[in-house]
Amino acid sequence: SGFFFLLGLELKREIAGGEMRNPTQIALPIVGAAGGIVMSALVFYAFNHADAFALKGWAIPTATDTAFALGIIMILGKRVPASLKIFLVTLSIIDDVCAILIMAIFYSGHLSAMSFMVAAAATLGLSALNLAGVNKKACYVILGMILWASVLKSGVHATLTGVVAAFFIPLKAKRMRARC
Repeated sequence: SGFFFLLGLELKREIAGGEMRNPTQIALPIVGAAGGIVMSALVFYAFNHADAFALKGWAIPTATDTAFALGIIMILGKRVPASLKIFLVTLSIIDDVCAILIMAIFYSGHLSAMSFMVAAAATLGLSALNLAGVNKKACYVILGMILWASVLKSGVHATLTGVVAAFFIPLKAKRMRARC
């Protein structure tokens, strides 16, 4: 969740005022992520079509197809243009969120409605803090931890909470500071 929290903060910054502020610039990473998910599943199927047990793992490559590209970018560092880094990070986040949703839909056995309600309440709390201009990190950390625990207990992988929580963290301090 920590890795995805940092990726979520970076994505929020780029959407709010960076290279991804124009919705048309997000379209290409969305199409790329969708293509990566579909192609990964099709390649997996092509290699495993004869094995019914192996076919149950079709969603695994949908979550790992961008990890290699991100690793190469990190190794190359400053030699990779910032626009390519932003594109791949955005594609990776979209891809991983979709993969988590796929796994939640197709691989979750027991889902807890109560945990989902707690997660929704924590998300609404994060939104309310943001709208009220609260800048105290502790308030966000407490609600973020409640969100993480409730999503984990819901039966869905909690990795997604890092991205969700990041979108509610204020990017810049506002003049009026509210308390939590």
